[in-house]
Amino acid sequence: MQTRRFRDRVQTAVGLLYPPRCLGCGTLVASDFGLCGPCWRDTPFIAGTVCDSCGVPLPGAADGDRLECDDCMAQPRPWSKGRSALLYEGRARRMVLALKHGDRGELARPAALWMANAARPLLREGMLIAPVPLHWLRLAARRYNQAALLAQHLAGRTGLAQCPDLLRRIRRTQPLGHRTAQERFADLAGSIAVHPGRAHHLAGRDVLLVDDVMTSGATLAACAAACREAGAGEIFVITLARVAKAA
Repeated sequence: MQTRRFRDRVQTAVGLLYPPRCLGCGTLVASDFGLCGPCWRDTPFIAGTVCDSCGVPLPGAADGDRLECDDCMAQPRPWSKGRSALLYEGRARRMVLALKHGDRGELARPAALWMANAARPLLREGMLIAPVPLHWLRLAARRYNQAALLAQHLAGRTGLAQCPDLLRRIRRTQPLGHRTAQERFADLAGSIAVHPGRAHHLAGRDVLLVDDVMTSGATLAACAAACREAGAGEIFVITLARVAKAA
């Protein structure tokens, strides 16, 4: 009882010194790791009918059949299903970039909650969560892998096991920002492999691949191919955000 009272007093003191602020704009909010009303309204959460392969919104209502966007029909995905929590635009884009390049690791916690909600149709008993890896040189420069942070919190939200180093980059690739989809797929082919010491975790097991953003899908495709080659079961993907072409 005394320990609990002491902890409550410490938390109260911390709350007075560092009151919770909106993750989007920094204004005061009711609880930690939250968004204020205007930021919540301005954040492009994905809802309604979506592509079964990548989670991008689609017009119309679901009819029970598999639905896919133009990109996923043009480039068939080597995974069963995928979802995304946000559209990569506006406030969502700024949050993703802050997580990726701005040392805002605390964003991974609420982001994982949004991803867990989006990934609900994908979750399977015994599924293994694995983040998209960074090459060790890029990891050394950035100091953390944002996909691994998301995977860690997602595992905590879902109760599923995670393997943070299941996959590794065996070849460094060039920055993909201004490359075409075809160039991305060609550059990433064969660049990712299952860690030899972790392959025993797969053996027919379903895998949920985690990344911050899906653009062309080339990185996730390379990860899925590596998992499939190592003997995984069904492969699914969840990303925090999905780049969508303007209508």
